[in-house]
Amino acid sequence: MIRAVLAGNRRAAGRLISRIENGGRDAESLLRQLYPHTGKGHVVGITGPPGGGKSTLVDELLLLVRASGKNVAVIAVDPNSPFSGGAILGDRIRMMRHAVDRGVFIRSMGARGTLGGLARTTGDAVRVLDAMGFDPVLVETVGVGQSELEIAEQADTTVVVIPPGLGDGVQAIKAGIMEIADIFVVNKADQPQASKVVSDIRDLLHMEESVREWTPPIVSTAALRGEGVPDLWMRIQQHRDFLETSGELRRRRERRLEREIMDIVWGRVRQDLLEPRFESADFRSMLDDVLARRMDPYEAAERATPETVAGLQR
Repeated sequence: MIRAVLAGNRRAAGRLISRIENGGRDAESLLRQLYPHTGKGHVVGITGPPGGGKSTLVDELLLLVRASGKNVAVIAVDPNSPFSGGAILGDRIRMMRHAVDRGVFIRSMGARGTLGGLARTTGDAVRVLDAMGFDPVLVETVGVGQSELEIAEQADTTVVVIPPGLGDGVQAIKAGIMEIADIFVVNKADQPQASKVVSDIRDLLHMEESVREWTPPIVSTAALRGEGVPDLWMRIQQHRDFLETSGELRRRRERRLEREIMDIVWGRVRQDLLEPRFESADFRSMLDDVLARRMDPYEAAERATPETVAGLQR
């Protein structure tokens, strides 16, 4: 299968991504073989509140990227959807006009049966497409919840799309997604309140205490008409150049790998040591004591910890 994926076989890539979604050591074995062929593509996360026109924006970006001669992939993620296996979610049906283009690969991912979290599953799917030679790989999410934040952290460049008419919405989301934005997009810029949103974002950037090497640009677009999208693509390429020349790309990927390795270790400890132990008679007895208030959860954890450490050492 790996040989077929590296040769650009789209059906093999789809099957591998399905295995990744289902989890298990089988997928892990295949990803190990794939890993040496990854790390070349630029990963662009596109996120923001619902209703911002992200899918339309991605659709227009696909046209531009293909016009530049690049092969591009899209992973469209909906953490709240039970559907995956290539299903196109909601208004993303528009992107399917690219389905006959061999230089475009589109895959939707829902929350079906993922082990290790949707963010990690998405990151593994990105690696499959990266190894196939797709560059860039666009990852679109539907909202700004915790799952979307974690998925955005898989990206080299994060584009935050904010629609007009949020009211105090820009203020409300600044504690989360605003901090990870490399580029802001105010889509539907032909609507009356668009200029106010641009002004609000600019004010928030000026209020930041930390000094950034890269100041996130604010791009106004009207994606349905294709307006402003060439400017966005130019900014994405500029940010890629900045990441590569400043050393920030290496730093970001290093941090990402640290988190990934910790997640894998924790997942194995939980699956191989903690979960079986929690089913033991000793643990169930201890749980009864905690429920009866004869023992507190901290004491229970202290008692369980040495046994877990001993299990790690064996």
